[in-house]
Amino acid sequence: MTRTAALAATIALLAAACSSSAATPSPTTAPTAPPASVAPPSAAASPSASAEESPSASSASTDYPLAVATVSAGKTLTGEDGKTLYFFKADTKGSGKSTCNADCATNWPPYTLDPDETLKPTSDASGTVTMITRDDGSKQVSYNGWPLYYFKGDAAAGDANGQNINAFGGIWVIAAP
Repeated sequence: MTRTAALAATIALLAAACSSSAATPSPTTAPTAPPASVAPPSAAASPSASAEESPSASSASTDYPLAVATVSAGKTLTGEDGKTLYFFKADTKGSGKSTCNADCATNWPPYTLDPDETLKPTSDASGTVTMITRDDGSKQVSYNGWPLYYFKGDAAAGDANGQNINAFGGIWVIAAP
């Protein structure tokens, strides 16, 4: 019986030690866990968090802009983030095809939309807007029969660094509305 009592005492001691060591980390984890679980509800209730969540949700499944702005080269169509859009004179107007692929498309990214995204032209971008299918299967925005592109050399809204550049077998011009 002495061995059994000693074993029972050891088990009880270990159980107490485990529960007291579990109690020590528990308060440490308890403060960490509530802020994580409290943060999402406060974030959802906070207007700034809602505003942050809305654009990412909306950019994935709602409208993308097509607007008109004035840049150094004149009036142009603009896309996402107000960036200047361009026409490539090597494309054939109304053909429904882009001739800018591979390296060309790396330097002159096409203005494309995913299937769950829609284009929202402003009233001053009143030309005919269509979608064409690129060689890679993506959908590119076309305005009055001309596929639209950005220029890799434009860093911000209002830049028009691609105006009249002769590259990839044609001239690039701002997409005048």
